[in-house]
Amino acid sequence: MGVLIGFTAVLVALDRLLDRLLLKLGASSLEAEHAYTRLSRERSRASLERWLRKRSTDSDDLAYLPEDTGWVALARRRSLGVESIPVASIVGTVDEHKAATFDREFRPPDFSRGRWTLMFRAARRGARLPPISVYRVGAQHYVRDGHHRVSVAHALGVDSIDAEITELLAASPPAPGRG
Repeated sequence: MGVLIGFTAVLVALDRLLDRLLLKLGASSLEAEHAYTRLSRERSRASLERWLRKRSTDSDDLAYLPEDTGWVALARRRSLGVESIPVASIVGTVDEHKAATFDREFRPPDFSRGRWTLMFRAARRGARLPPISVYRVGAQHYVRDGHHRVSVAHALGVDSIDAEITELLAASPPAPGRG
């Protein structure tokens, strides 16, 4: 009986030692892979649901705000510096390619698995990631740089994220009597 208790104690000690060792060596990579796989499945499921309901396949794309045409190209810009913004206020992007590859929930595309999991691991370890860059239009934000960081923030359930904000102000109408 004493041998059995001793053997069990050694197994428990080894188990705890392995847990600590794996945590230091990157057990979080398993967590990152699991999170990425979960998001990939959710994205596939949402796509299938759209197809079954015969909705447009682009209805789940990120909102696209083209910065080189329309009112945005003419808008005055005001730099607000770095602030913490609600993740939920991020509704789109100024990058047409990213608008088609990330979905509205910022679930990442298949080709970005490596980069996404690295950022996820860094965030889980408490690394301070650089602020994202956004345009602010009213209360909404459009990502200029930092799509993967926003995706990771969504996956981790983070409420806010640091952002370098440029506010877009609609160009004022011309004065009466002028062109």
